[in-house]
Amino acid sequence: MAALLYADVDFSLRSLASRAEGFGRFAIGGLHGAVYSVTTLADDGPGSLREGCRRKEPLWIVFEVSGTINLNSYLSVSSYKTIDGRGQRIKFTGKGLRLKECEHIIICNLEFEGGRGHDVDGIQIKPNSKHIWIDRCSLRDYDDGLIDITRQSTDITVSRCYFAEHDKTMLIGADPSHVGDRCIRVTIHHCFFDGTRQRQPRLRFGKVHLYNNYTRNWGIYAVCASVESQIFSQCNIYEAGVKKKTFEYYTEKAADKEETRSGWVRSEGDAFLSGAQPCLLTGVGEECVFHPSEYYPTWTIEPPSESLKALIQICAGWQAIPRPADDITVNFPDLGNNN
Repeated sequence: MAALLYADVDFSLRSLASRAEGFGRFAIGGLHGAVYSVTTLADDGPGSLREGCRRKEPLWIVFEVSGTINLNSYLSVSSYKTIDGRGQRIKFTGKGLRLKECEHIIICNLEFEGGRGHDVDGIQIKPNSKHIWIDRCSLRDYDDGLIDITRQSTDITVSRCYFAEHDKTMLIGADPSHVGDRCIRVTIHHCFFDGTRQRQPRLRFGKVHLYNNYTRNWGIYAVCASVESQIFSQCNIYEAGVKKKTFEYYTEKAADKEETRSGWVRSEGDAFLSGAQPCLLTGVGEECVFHPSEYYPTWTIEPPSESLKALIQICAGWQAIPRPADDITVNFPDLGNNN
């Protein structure tokens, strides 16, 4: 089935690289780097994740320990890094990951819970970051967003992630004054938004392709299109709880325009369950929404169904799967805590 489209990547450590679908498909992470082993749950110091993420060379980061890493400050990730949680159970709390002016990042099979403080996101992507893939992560209960993508960060895929116990789930494009965010392009697929209140996602300016996601029991709306945004919603399952409005439109004025505008949503093959109301702007704006085929040739999709719903609930979020062996032999320099 579609959600298993790249299950074969779990047979080899580095097979994840370049296997994302959608806008983040070119992300290679630390494909050409050494393996760095995290051997401590400490926030910093030898063998810590922070030590590996600050290094400038490409690294494929794995974990030799399981448990909770309490981050005292944002953990900044430098370019060409894979943070691969397969084989262990790693949870971040306190603060989150920050992807700032970096490229080629893969984040896989991690948990984020209990981030505290003003402007604290689970994964914060800004500014000018690109070629990023976030896969099979579980995120809940942060004081700000779970994943926020702003300030001209683009070419990003979020897949098979689980979102719960949260209000402002995913913000893409932070402010109508940030007109440079017109470059933002994000694909979100096979994710499970489980009772999150709003922003699944909320988008300004950019382009978002949503497909084969399951969103249920939202608190205000499921998806929001604001100033000049384009959302292509394809074969998703929207299952309402008390609130029935699926698509919301907020009108704002871009800093370089005189008139106010909302965004546009194009819905194709979506399932609206339990009284979910599409609230589409019928006959208005659909021609303004991009089609994914303009940007990538293929993606694996199936019609919304009960079997797809069940599969997403099983496959989204952190998975108890073994870490694959590394089948690439390269002579790397001695980097201390690396294998």
